[in-house]
Amino acid sequence: MAHVPKTAPLDGEDDVGTDLAFQGDYAYVGNFGGFSIFDISDPTKPQIVSQVACPAQQNDVSVYGDLLILSIDEPRGGPECDSSADERSWEGLRIFDISDKKSPRYITAVATDCGSHTHTMVPAGETLYVYVSSPGPEPESPTCQPPHELIQIVEIPTKSPESAKVVAKPDLFPDRSNSEYGSGCHDITAYPEKKLAAAACFGDGVILDISDPVNPKLVQQLTDKQNFQIWHSATFNNDGTKIVFSDELGGGSQATCDRNTPRTKGANAVYDLANGKLELRGYFKIPREQTPEENCVAHNGSLIPVPGKDIMVQSWYQGGVSIWDFTDSANPKEIGYFERGPFQGGGLAGSWSAYYYNGYIYSSDIQEGLDVLEIKDPLTDPAKQVKMDDFNVQTQQSY
Repeated sequence: MAHVPKTAPLDGEDDVGTDLAFQGDYAYVGNFGGFSIFDISDPTKPQIVSQVACPAQQNDVSVYGDLLILSIDEPRGGPECDSSADERSWEGLRIFDISDKKSPRYITAVATDCGSHTHTMVPAGETLYVYVSSPGPEPESPTCQPPHELIQIVEIPTKSPESAKVVAKPDLFPDRSNSEYGSGCHDITAYPEKKLAAAACFGDGVILDISDPVNPKLVQQLTDKQNFQIWHSATFNNDGTKIVFSDELGGGSQATCDRNTPRTKGANAVYDLANGKLELRGYFKIPREQTPEENCVAHNGSLIPVPGKDIMVQSWYQGGVSIWDFTDSANPKEIGYFERGPFQGGGLAGSWSAYYYNGYIYSSDIQEGLDVLEIKDPLTDPAKQVKMDDFNVQTQQSY
């Protein structure tokens, strides 16, 4: 429906397009070079409102009220946007005021051990708790010394965000702090209405009770050394009765969508939550074989809000954007897809994140920029009746 190429100052060789968040008529798009704000009041004609140059790896983005939060997973000389990458003394979260969409304002930053690869918001009244996921430790790094707690929790008072600080460092697996699997979490998805969170912690998938947001409790731990290399992300179905965990085999840079890679690896695993425990039901991987030059593996996605069905849209890097139905957990199937084919420039490319928001699919492409897609199908058409005021994929809300 629409395509907006990357533009200066966020179109350099290292300016990788990353994650997305939504609020009203605006989309927020992360980039290794900073972030952009788009007016999507007409989804077929997205307009750039502002772009902020604030370089750092990941720059995964979320929004809450007038606040925008960025994950920084790269040691830099300091928390400000003009800090140098040559010095390596700080990494963590950056917080901005976005009340003026045309001129976002840097407020403050919070240093976290080993930085922030991704983050997850858990609102609690006038306090916003942010769960920080990061790999580590790295004994040679001044910002990532052992021991490394599995997650860190940052408290942001919404009326005085400049006083944000780390308030807890819960260790979910104290019995394996020196294990090869004790390397932190990649991604956490919270479902505050259900008082649950699902965490992809590299070597494990876990369910957490977040009734007390500052003291999450381990409910169940899953380990699958045979099929999972990197537990990457988690998605609840709307009822909270299923969780999809994805495996980012090869870390996103390899071509794993080929005939030589088992269908259960670099894929999604569908678990049913029965009597408070997760039970494996099936796997899903895109059915199209990609070329050896195309990095392809399961990556970021979200539910398509179809009442009574479990349908998801998901990015697969150069495998494109896939829409798949896991209503039958044991027999998930693809119902539609979009892809461009191999990126002519070579290297890391394709869709980083693909999310459904108010009738359209928005895809942040690593090299190409922002895509807006539409699916027309009797199975997914009911989703167009669901309107959300905002959407941060790692903080699920029911529809």
